[in-house]
Amino acid sequence: MKTFSSIKQLLGMLSREQKLISEIFEKRKQLSYKYDHALELVEYNEDKLSSLIEFAVLRQNGRFLELDDQFLQFFEQILEVNEDINVSYINENLLAIHQNIVYYLQENSETRRYNYLRQVKNALRKIGVIAIRNVVDLKRNIDNTFKNEPNYKVKKAKLEHLDIKRNYISSLINLTDKLISGEEEQTFFKVATDEELQRIIHILKNQLNTCRHNLIDNQKQIIEYLNRLRAQNMMVEKIRQLKYLKDQFELRTKTNIEQVLRSENPLLFEPNPAYSLKLSLDQLQGDDNSLELIRKVHARQRSGKGIKQSVADTDLSEYMDSESEQVPQVNLEEVKNSFLAGSNNLFDFLQTYNFGMELSFEERLTVYCQLVSQYDAHFRLTDSYQVKQETEYLMIYPA
Repeated sequence: MKTFSSIKQLLGMLSREQKLISEIFEKRKQLSYKYDHALELVEYNEDKLSSLIEFAVLRQNGRFLELDDQFLQFFEQILEVNEDINVSYINENLLAIHQNIVYYLQENSETRRYNYLRQVKNALRKIGVIAIRNVVDLKRNIDNTFKNEPNYKVKKAKLEHLDIKRNYISSLINLTDKLISGEEEQTFFKVATDEELQRIIHILKNQLNTCRHNLIDNQKQIIEYLNRLRAQNMMVEKIRQLKYLKDQFELRTKTNIEQVLRSENPLLFEPNPAYSLKLSLDQLQGDDNSLELIRKVHARQRSGKGIKQSVADTDLSEYMDSESEQVPQVNLEEVKNSFLAGSNNLFDFLQTYNFGMELSFEERLTVYCQLVSQYDAHFRLTDSYQVKQETEYLMIYPA
């Protein structure tokens, strides 16, 4: 396996193959990205794929490719899409802070003492960011587990495991708060106090306080989801017992289902109501069509035969001969590009622009408004106005 000799070489390879790396990262959960698909994205140049594999950017498993763990973890952390909760980072940074504090207090050189102080500051910054990211990931995992996990036992076990991680995160936050409050390292925070360190501690305290409140909400959410699972499981078990008794023809003898059904009066058990249609007397007295319908119904009841339904006319030729209407369309993108290539203001530019068809002043004014609403970021809007044909317009130039 080769290693990168410089950051320039690393960034150059990632930039050159960014299309392939982006697609594999987007499909990282499918675990089935084929080698042939990757070869197509690099224009069938196998040397490019071989370089990515040799430098451990990609890993090959038979005819499939996947991102190496260190690059995958790096991209997920930077883009904040990591779903794994790793609380060990907080613990590692706490240990690093304790070690660098010891080194700082034992060091006599001001230069090396400053380096230890700088490492303490960096670790404090990391703890705040990692704590917030873990709390967000915890919330996302709780919701995804309850809503998407189909297996009841697995769902319950995952929620309980997430609750354990929540407790661990809470404990590490308390340890961090105890550390920066000066209860353990009073000498260091008195000797090494500077403006930047105080600012970092202040920001970290606010971040830890936000994490505490969110962890309380996460705990409530886990308890609620576990209670729902317990209630759903009890309901399922009861339905299974009823189904078993029904199959054994013992439902009436071994349960009080008849008594329960008598005491219940849900709308589901009610028959569908049928409402008779009462015609208006005024309509019956003054409408000849209503009288004719009544006679047909009366004749059907006397003869016992159904009324023959009238058939619609099958000649649809008049509907097929529909006239088409042509609606003129303006290519706003093309008009915008032409305007940006010149230096005239937008309103006067549109008055002389050749659209390939005749447009009235009102229609050109409509195009003016459409261009401003869609492409205002490409224009330079001034504070001056002018009036033409009783229309006040803003002076707009290419950006």
